Amino acid sequence: MVTHVSPEAHGDERGALLSFLEEQRGGIRRAVLGLTEEQATSRPSASELSLAGLVKHVAEVEQGWIARARQEPPAVHRDESNWHECHQLVGDETVESQLVYWEKVAAETEAFVRSVPSLDDTFPLPEAPWFPPEERVSMRWLALHLIRETARHAGHADIIRESLDGKTAFELVALEQGTSWG
Repeated sequence: MVTHVSPEAHGDERGALLSFLEEQRGGIRRAVLGLTEEQATSRPSASELSLAGLVKHVAEVEQGWIARARQEPPAVHRDESNWHECHQLVGDETVESQLVYWEKVAAETEAFVRSVPSLDDTFPLPEAPWFPPEERVSMRWLALHLIRETARHAGHADIIRESLDGKTAFELVALEQGTSWG
């Protein structure tokens, strides 16, 4: 798929990073277009992933990383007792409520990335077996990590959506734009 960077991003590293992140978010949001709650929460492959679960997961992960960079606790604490809820809707959660939450998180991410004095500023990584002890990373690393994480899950969303009804990413872009593909 062709990458479209918004005109305001040209010459502005923060704008470019945020535009690439938004493009990947759009891929996941489009994947739930026109689906019922039942379709969005179904798991049509061997994976435990559903489109609704992906929306929830990427929103929580993005919020968690921004909180970490601010050196604040994440809004949602996940541990062994509730980790499984990160990829599924629970209680009164809906696809729509998760999309609204993610929109709020995205706005907070943009405000944060635009407000940090320098993309070279750093923050500590959390203690985890997959991170080196006492490692610090830059705000640039944070933005690139969010792009990578979201892009990985946008690919998952493409596969899940195509498994549900055969619609491809190109068809979903056309659906979003109100045009037809092919």
